[in-house]
Amino acid sequence: MQKQMKQILVTGGIGYIGSHTVVELINENFEVVIIDNLSNSRIEVLDGIEKITGKRPLFEQFDLKETSKVEQFFKKYPKIEAIIHFAASKAVGESVERPLTYYRNNLVSLINLLENMITYHVSGFVFSSSCTVYGEPDSLPVTEKAPIKKASSPYGNTKQICEEIIQDSILANRQKLKCISLRYFNPIGAHSSAIIGELPLGVPNNLVPFITQTASGVRKELRIFGNDYHTPDGTCIRDYIHVVDLAKAHVVAIKRLLENKNKSGYEIFNLGTGRGVSVLEIVTSFEKVTGQKLNYRIVERRQGDVEQVFSDTSFANNELGWKAKSNLDETLLSAWNWEKNIRGIK
Repeated sequence: MQKQMKQILVTGGIGYIGSHTVVELINENFEVVIIDNLSNSRIEVLDGIEKITGKRPLFEQFDLKETSKVEQFFKKYPKIEAIIHFAASKAVGESVERPLTYYRNNLVSLINLLENMITYHVSGFVFSSSCTVYGEPDSLPVTEKAPIKKASSPYGNTKQICEEIIQDSILANRQKLKCISLRYFNPIGAHSSAIIGELPLGVPNNLVPFITQTASGVRKELRIFGNDYHTPDGTCIRDYIHVVDLAKAHVVAIKRLLENKNKSGYEIFNLGTGRGVSVLEIVTSFEKVTGQKLNYRIVERRQGDVEQVFSDTSFANNELGWKAKSNLDETLLSAWNWEKNIRGIK
């Protein structure tokens, strides 16, 4: 008798990190249901997921802020065993300009999910958090025990508040909820097939898609926000992790919850490489592995940017048995291969 596949809900599963995670879940024999409102993603990604895995995930298009639709969804899918929650507005700069949009989108969607999880007895929850919760850290690398600092942007603040909402909900519903918050550093790259990757709608807010779009001629130039930071080359330093490595960590987290291996109702893990890389180092690496010369210009600092942050990954490595495997060069090459594929560049 064939073992029944466990059904996992992935919110924002058509998006960048979500789509790569859906692929990894399907590869591990989970049945995936996606909710996405397509506000920052394209429905064609579903075709890409199917092309890579041979399976098409179930898909529902609606906004998680719509309370009645969330409830209808849980009634329609009574077999969901755990949730990975990606769906959120995520651009630091935009959040500074439109804070209320960010608070509404990111908080209301989470509350609607948690309320229905309790009502419909879905206990496992993996939350897409961020290293932005650490603000400007006191020391590097950043461990999970680092203090939560005042957020540098409304986006970062929504992640802090969401984590607090989840913890309070677990305290009030100890037998009904358990959660793993995964604090990402900076996901980049694309699937090795070049069939899915990062494709922001409009002007990219993240560094690497702006680099690849500049190299492909979609953008005239790359703007680097500030070169007067207290770093070796003056540009901001981040911890860049291949999106597929990141996606695989979500599968590990889901299995940990489903197998009741989590050691408390609420666990936190940093997901990164443990290595800090500057913006200019990214540019240099990209030019080296692709042979493309980038047209870039230094401009003023961008409000909300932290000077430098990179992770101590030892807890995730030891406790989850997970480790980022891809190096920077191959990660950037995968991003360029994806860009060439979608632009029809040979």
